[in-house]
Amino acid sequence: MQIPTQTKPALWGAAAGAVAVLLLGFNAGGWLTAGKAEAMAMKRADDSVVAALAPLCAERFRQDGAAVANLAALKATESWSRAEYVDKGGWAAMQKDASTVRQSAVTQACVLLLVPA
Repeated sequence: MQIPTQTKPALWGAAAGAVAVLLLGFNAGGWLTAGKAEAMAMKRADDSVVAALAPLCAERFRQDGAAVANLAALKATESWSRAEYVDKGGWAAMQKDASTVRQSAVTQACVLLLVPA
């Protein structure tokens, strides 16, 4: 098959234009793949859950009968194990059974509300 000589530069130009549009769209235009959009949505959802539940944890801590002693003990605890202290106390548990509580972003945010850095 013979391609006219005038067609070859047009095809190369179209291919280069398509690549340029894709590069501009994904880099500067804000286009996202479905996977990237899903990851961003999950991150926002997780951040929203943490923002909603951390104040509840801090309030449960403050309403505890021994809140003053617990806060002193929390401040005396090393910073890397404070979340574990809150977990063991059960204040971050959203269920009555504190054994199901795992150290999480909610617990970390709760600690930051109780003992600001």
